[in-house]
Amino acid sequence: VVAGREEVMVLLGVNRAWKMNQEKVDVDLAERVVMTPFTAKRLAIMLGATLKAYEAKYGKIEIGIPEGNKG
Repeated sequence: VVAGREEVMVLLGVNRAWKMNQEKVDVDLAERVVMTPFTAKRLAIMLGATLKAYEAKYGKIEIGIPEGNKG
C-alpha cells in the first residue's frame, strides 16, 4: 500500500520468492487499485467490520503480531 496526499494505491501481485528470509523479494505486479484517501478510509472501516464479524463467528485470526503492535 502506497499513499500520497490525494491518492492511496493498493498494489496486488504474486510473490515469486518461496524461501523465507530472502534479502530481495520479487513480486509480479498484477493489479493496482487507486482510490481517494476518503474511499480508502471507508474501505478500511468496512474490512475491519467484516473481520470482526468473521472472528465472532469463526474465532480469532492469529497473525503473529501482539495486540498492542498493530501498525
